[in-house]
Amino acid sequence: MALAATRSLMRRPAAVFLNASRLDYDGALDFSRLSSLTTLTLNKVDALSDTEKIVDLVNSNHAEIVITKEMEVPSAAVERFGSSVKLICEAGTGYNNWPIKLARSKGIDVVNIPTYSTESVAHMVITYIMNFSAAIFPQAKMLHDGDQRNFTVFQHPIYEITGKTLGLIGGSGTIGTAVVDVALPLGMEVLISSRSGKLPSGHKYEGNPKVKVVSLDELLSASDFVSINCPLNDQTRHSIGAREIRLMKSTAFLINTARGAIINETELIECMKEKAIAGAGLDTQEVEPPPPESEIWKLDNVFLTPHIGWRRLETRQRLVDMTTDNIESYIQGSVQNVVNP
Repeated sequence: MALAATRSLMRRPAAVFLNASRLDYDGALDFSRLSSLTTLTLNKVDALSDTEKIVDLVNSNHAEIVITKEMEVPSAAVERFGSSVKLICEAGTGYNNWPIKLARSKGIDVVNIPTYSTESVAHMVITYIMNFSAAIFPQAKMLHDGDQRNFTVFQHPIYEITGKTLGLIGGSGTIGTAVVDVALPLGMEVLISSRSGKLPSGHKYEGNPKVKVVSLDELLSASDFVSINCPLNDQTRHSIGAREIRLMKSTAFLINTARGAIINETELIECMKEKAIAGAGLDTQEVEPPPPESEIWKLDNVFLTPHIGWRRLETRQRLVDMTTDNIESYIQGSVQNVVNP
């Protein structure tokens, strides 16, 4: 790993947060502990796309530590990072925005934050379920449009959550398990897809009669709500497309709080135009935000939120604190949460 033999807490390495406003967009976060450990530069933009600007910001500050939040950093920029760079901190869980193999070849450790938003994202799934079950989204739109018919003759089907089936794709992981923690007290039945046909040994819900492990196709066809909670990788990219959506009940809802590219968005749009399922709630999209010309903006059965699962104030401050923990560990001489060993 890219470490000096010894480090002292008194040493304050230069750190640059390339897109601090992505995390601290409201100026409400406290970076004082991180500032006490490093010579910190907060670049107050949501994202940088210009390779020259990225390289200049890193190298002109002689940065030893580079921090980002969900910002793609091209290989061309990393190739030109100066020899001062020893640690890349992704302030989040996903790290597919960094060329981690290239970083390793340059002796740079890449670290992430595996668990900062577990409850927040899990609660986002439940929020969508509750809104769908009570038809809150279409009712709000009617009122916004000046349509008050619901107050005389109700226009939308609404359902109790108790007894409904929730299917979790990738549901045996940390976030999926947190979703189950809330779904079971609400009286829901839970299906989890697994190629092995079982939960990992020692899993919290192993043997629970309300939690069953099934194939993906069975999960899709039996669930009233389908939530995607798996990571994005070569195996999961576009793994939910027209074939999978058409296996779902026509009354079912699809929820994605994971990564947008797990769904083939082009095929989803066609399915939603055909009313193949009752609705979709997407906190993540294939491109964030979707292009202005995308048909997804115009569909009345697709409900978009701007990747807010992690944006609650407490969640964002926790992220700052855990990023600081990673950096403090590095300064002390031991890197934690390395994703490119």
